Amino acid sequence: MIILGFESSCDETGVAAVCTERGLLAHALHSQIAMHQEYGGVVPELASRDHVRRVVPLTRQVLQEAGLTVQDVDAVAYTAGPGLAGALLVGASVAQAFAWARDLPAIAVHHLEGHLLSPMLAEPRPAFPFVALLVSGGHTQLMRVDGVGRYALLGETLDDAAGEAFDKSAKLLGLGYPGGPALAALAEQGDASRFDLPRPMLHSGDLDFSFSGLKTAVLTRVKAMEAAGSAPDARARADLAAATQAAIVDVLAAKAVRALKETGLRRLVVAGGVGANKALRERLGSALPRLNAEAYFPPLALCTDNGAMIAFAAGERVKAGLANLDRGDHAFTVRPRWDLAELDTVAP
Repeated sequence: MIILGFESSCDETGVAAVCTERGLLAHALHSQIAMHQEYGGVVPELASRDHVRRVVPLTRQVLQEAGLTVQDVDAVAYTAGPGLAGALLVGASVAQAFAWARDLPAIAVHHLEGHLLSPMLAEPRPAFPFVALLVSGGHTQLMRVDGVGRYALLGETLDDAAGEAFDKSAKLLGLGYPGGPALAALAEQGDASRFDLPRPMLHSGDLDFSFSGLKTAVLTRVKAMEAAGSAPDARARADLAAATQAAIVDVLAAKAVRALKETGLRRLVVAGGVGANKALRERLGSALPRLNAEAYFPPLALCTDNGAMIAFAAGERVKAGLANLDRGDHAFTVRPRWDLAELDTVAP
């Protein structure tokens, strides 16, 4: 089965073609970073309008690169949530229109399930069961994954997500949007030992996270330097960036290791935008062998939001008998707020 997938939950327009037997055939992605930079963050209305401009040309590109025509597509998939309502509606509308025109099934996909299964697009492919660390922009969760659609929450953030801690700390340091990659790049030039920052809930005894206190600590350091008569210079900013990244990575790695120990599993899947962080990959790469465990990451190009993970997740649900393949009347809705635990209760 060939599935055409659409992702438009936030500020990236992604389209991909996946074959359930042969894997990823082609994918194309447009990032809106340049457009949102002058505003310091995503402007929902602008994001939606840009998705409208990009999605059809990207679809043509994917079909051409995959050597497909519209007649070759067997099903379409789209991100139904969570995300920005207007942005979600663009991808959902295009997917449902394509499905209606060809009388194909349209499969609604949970954005986080796409991230959760995305490391399975790479080789070696992790086998079930495994622990998953989901670290996308607005989510930080540890999940036990026993199969497609079989997810158990082990722990999650009680306030800010790790990605938000990166972005908010970057803004305090005067870095541009997107803040996470900018902070990580600056951190490579800094000395993390110069600033003693907290590791919230590092020793809490559970698998939950909290990063709002870390952001406050960074703000306190910046204000202290300003009160002393000078804004942070280049060296201080690099050192504070390094200390911030080290604190986030320490907590993520420690909780992931604890989850492996508590579950007795030996495979860790790391997915989401923060999964591209070099320091996190290196830390887990050195820590897990001591547990006789292994970490799996999606390809760097597929760490951010993308159509490949949506089409692939839809294909996995089809193979597991969990996808709604009823063509129906192609009425649909989107769910800007959608808990992964509700995935199999009500289909959008």
